[in-house]
Amino acid sequence: MFYPMFLYPSMIILLPGLILAAYAQFKVKTTYNKYLKVANQRGITGAETASRILKKNGIYDVTVEQVGGKLSDHYDPTKKKLRLSNEVYNGRSIASIAIAAHEVGHAIQHNKSYAPLTLRSTIAPVVGFTSNSAWFLFFIGILFNFPQLMTLGILFFASAVIFNIVTLPVEFNASSRALTQLESEYLVYDDEGIGVKKVLNAAALTYVAATIVAFLQLLRMVLLRGSRD
Repeated sequence: MFYPMFLYPSMIILLPGLILAAYAQFKVKTTYNKYLKVANQRGITGAETASRILKKNGIYDVTVEQVGGKLSDHYDPTKKKLRLSNEVYNGRSIASIAIAAHEVGHAIQHNKSYAPLTLRSTIAPVVGFTSNSAWFLFFIGILFNFPQLMTLGILFFASAVIFNIVTLPVEFNASSRALTQLESEYLVYDDEGIGVKKVLNAAALTYVAATIVAFLQLLRMVLLRGSRD
């Protein structure tokens, strides 16, 4: 029986991952919003937090700047810029300093040539192309009954799975560094550390969910390819 590509019964394979991904998004939003309303006792902003930790680690060539959007915070290793959203840059909340410290964690990784970050940065341009091309190739392979194109699409999508797997230690390590830096600089009190951990753990869950979804999607592609033999 023929099914449209995205209505194949094999979609059931993705269900656990999609449920986890939805929960992860819910968790990160609710946790972030909760601790965005809780002021840190030091009264420092995310931008001040980032600058202090960078200085403490002898990193003077990274610029901290404000960007638009919500939860758009990131570190750009190619330009050595740490970009913080308005709520984090100017905010004096537990969430603000947690996220700022996490992004500085990436800057510290870069400064210390942390291997997983170096690997992720190296493969990112290639993965950007292959992951965007994967489904197009796979769909054309199904449409025209060209299994070789389906196989190429699978190989291309596998690079996205690898990228997600490499991302996990990068993100977990950045969060670990963030908490260590906040505590060693006495930027949080003991009870505040609990809130910081919750914010960072919620964010980490989104990366775990993304990795699981990508893996299940790859498994689904392999099964669909096998059904064409």
